[in-house]
Amino acid sequence: MNCIVIDDEATARAIITKLCGTVQDLVVIEEFDNAIDAIKFLNQQSVDIVYLDIHMPGFTGVDFVQTLKNPPKIVLTTSDTDFAIEAYEYECIVDYLVKPVTPERFEKSFLKIKNAILQKPKDNGNESQEADLKGDLYINIDRRLIKLKFNEILVIEAKGDYIGVKTEKEEYRVHTTLKKIKEKLPEKLFLQIHRSYIINFTKIIDIEDNSVLIEKNVIPISRSNRPELMRRLNLL
Repeated sequence: MNCIVIDDEATARAIITKLCGTVQDLVVIEEFDNAIDAIKFLNQQSVDIVYLDIHMPGFTGVDFVQTLKNPPKIVLTTSDTDFAIEAYEYECIVDYLVKPVTPERFEKSFLKIKNAILQKPKDNGNESQEADLKGDLYINIDRRLIKLKFNEILVIEAKGDYIGVKTEKEEYRVHTTLKKIKEKLPEKLFLQIHRSYIINFTKIIDIEDNSVLIEKNVIPISRSNRPELMRRLNLL
C-alpha cells in the first residue's frame, strides 16, 4: 500500500514517515507541507492512505477532506483530542492518531486501515446520488480556493487553455481543461452537450433545434451529443 503525509510541521512529517517505514507493505510516496499541493497531487495520482494533520494555516485538514470527491482512507494526526467525535462523521476517516504517536498505536492503526481497504464497499446507491446533488467543488482563483455548489453551476465552457464557469451569480476563469473538471462533476447533474460545453442538466429552460437555453445562455448541441441529451429528458 502507498500513502502520503500532510503536515505543515517538518518534524511531524518526519515522525509519521519514519513510523510508516516500520510497517511492512506501506510506502510513503510523497510528503506535503500544505493541503492545496496535496489536492493537486491527488488529482493526478491515487493513493491508499492519507496521513493528515487537522490544524494547518489557511486550508485545514477538514477543508481538505471536504474538497475531495472520492477520498482515499484518511488518518488524522493531531494533538487536539476534541475533534475525535466530529472526525468520524466522515466515512473516509478511518482513524485518529493523537500526537505524539507511539509505534504500537501506529501499527494498530495500520491494521485497522488495511481491514477497511480490504472490505468490499457497500452499495449506497441513492445515498451517493443525493450526496452528489448537495456537493461542491473548489476552484483555484488567484491562489484563493473558492467553493462552488454543484447545484449553482449553470454552464462550463472551454476557452483555449482555460475554462469559464458560470454560476447563478458569477463567472469564473479557471486554468484547467474541460476533461479534468468533467471528471469531478456528478453525472446526475451535468452533461457534456458539445466539445466546448458542459451544462447543468437541471437548469435547462428550453430546447430548440440544436441549442438549449439556460437562463440567458444559448448553448449549442453537437450532433454526437444530442442522443444522450434526448435519452436524459423526461419526455411526455
